[in-house]
Amino acid sequence: MPVSRITAALIVLAVSAIPAVLPGMASVSYAADRATRACLTKAEQREAIATHRAIPLAAAIRAMRARGHHGEVVRASLCRRDDRLIYELTVLARSGKVIRAKIDAADGRALTAVTPPARP
Repeated sequence: MPVSRITAALIVLAVSAIPAVLPGMASVSYAADRATRACLTKAEQREAIATHRAIPLAAAIRAMRARGHHGEVVRASLCRRDDRLIYELTVLARSGKVIRAKIDAADGRALTAVTPPARP
């Protein structure tokens, strides 16, 4: 079925407008996420550990491993979520799967451990 010139022009116009709209939408979503979750700088992390508001990273890793999640920690962040501090750990398990664990920085309690779905 042939496509008319008008239909083709409308498709091109619609597709070309997508990049102009998406950045604005992404920034709103990103800003909302940043408002609820803000990761600490290195200086803020040291202060939180020194004032006993957070356990050291090594203790958080031990707490995660005590719950059966063994592997290599490839990324760790200490972030504010709502009104508490949490460690967000990305772990490469021995099986090769990536696990994202959240540990309460105040007491080392595991909040979540999620294996992201496989990509098609």
